[in-house]
Amino acid sequence: MESEDDFDMHDANESGEDDFYSGRDDDAGAMATYDDSDADDADYEFIDNDSDDSVDYVSHSHQQNYTILSEVDIRQRQEDDITRISTVLSISKVEAGILLRYYSWNVSKVHDEWFADEEKVRRSVGLLEKPVVPFPDGEMICGICFETYPYDLLRAAACGHPFCNSCWSGYISTAISDGPGCLMLRCPDPSCVAAVGQDMISALASDEDQEKYSRYFIRSYVEDNRKTKWCPAPGCDYAVDFIFGSGNYDVTCRCSYSFCWNCTEEAHRPVDCDTVAKWILKNSAESENMNWILANSKPCPKCKRPIEKNHGCMHMTCTPPCRFEFCWLCLGAWSEHGEVTGGYYACNRYETAKNEGTFDEEEKRREMAKLSVEKYTHYYERWATNQSSRQKALADLQQMQSLHLEKLSETQCQPESQLKFITEAWLQIIECRRVLKWTYAYGYYLPENEHAKRHFFEYLQGEAESGLERLHQCAEKELQVYLNAEEQLKDFNEFRSKLAGLTR
Repeated sequence: MESEDDFDMHDANESGEDDFYSGRDDDAGAMATYDDSDADDADYEFIDNDSDDSVDYVSHSHQQNYTILSEVDIRQRQEDDITRISTVLSISKVEAGILLRYYSWNVSKVHDEWFADEEKVRRSVGLLEKPVVPFPDGEMICGICFETYPYDLLRAAACGHPFCNSCWSGYISTAISDGPGCLMLRCPDPSCVAAVGQDMISALASDEDQEKYSRYFIRSYVEDNRKTKWCPAPGCDYAVDFIFGSGNYDVTCRCSYSFCWNCTEEAHRPVDCDTVAKWILKNSAESENMNWILANSKPCPKCKRPIEKNHGCMHMTCTPPCRFEFCWLCLGAWSEHGEVTGGYYACNRYETAKNEGTFDEEEKRREMAKLSVEKYTHYYERWATNQSSRQKALADLQQMQSLHLEKLSETQCQPESQLKFITEAWLQIIECRRVLKWTYAYGYYLPENEHAKRHFFEYLQGEAESGLERLHQCAEKELQVYLNAEEQLKDFNEFRSKLAGLTR
């Protein structure tokens, strides 16, 4: 089952662009041999979550190149960054927050830009050192509603342009309702670029608007930062902080969902992101429906409606209101057919026309479409089968963890810590099903003219499938004997050695 050959699965990407997985020999081995190096280098634990699958698995690599962030973690990181900028630049925390949002929460870039040209940064961001106009001590006209107010009912940003509290509240509420752009809010005066900080929001916005602003503020830390992304699993509120440079883009969130950091699709190593994108698009594209119609139907000669022939003779009758009767082979009127033309199951006219080349182009086009559909069906069915097998393996692993291991521990007089090899075997099955699934997407796009590469790929794929089936058979069928046993069986240690050997 093991192979030392280096097989690059990224050649299916014909675009010629560099992909994020190239140059990883262990990726090839994952397809060919289901190398368990990942399993050896990982600690696995079961976690509880609030989803329907109450228990699932998470793999923690010793050299994990990402960090899972909860909302509390994000808030803490924001506060730490704001405090750091505030301390180093000797500015208020409100101003530090404005600066960081402007520079997409990149602390080093804030430092570089600020110390290179502080005045330019202040102008760009809207951090004014001095008010543009002096704030009034007495009464003043609001610049929005043009009503006169005493100074204690007026407020201004750093620029000093006074507006009444009511107009400020309306202005802020409208900006928050418009979306995350409220985080870069400026003074209402059209000629002013002064930034409106979080202190003004806290003082003048309603509780509901403050909550919305707070959500935008938190999300901006993830969405504006190129090193962080939200977990794409439905309903998941965790974010992932990623460290570039390792070459491995697989991420497993605390919600147990595994995905590719680069394209945010489900984890698909060792297949490259471009191939995955093309495969997913093909699975959802209407073009496959049209190919199927072209390959398996012919248009009625009268009304042109597509008709599928699934059994029976060559005598076809179109559906109402057309009801035209014709020959399936030559598409001529059935009234002109009979024993002379070959009866109900043949057509001499079609054979003659085919020999003369009349139907060559149309038949060739239909045959090409049929071959295309057959090829796609071949790879898709196997892709989908491995996906469903993986889902079942996940369910079996959960059941094994929650129900069977305790009973097995009692009957075979083994502590549960000594039964870890069973869990590891199921984790290996789950991972191998994932890898095998994506090899079919890769195989679909492998160029037909590269015969040597295709034969080598199919050989490795076959070896991998064979090894996985042996492992799955042992973990599912042979283990059942010991799960059903009412007393200790002497050959359990032999089974342990066999299953552990297949896992490796």
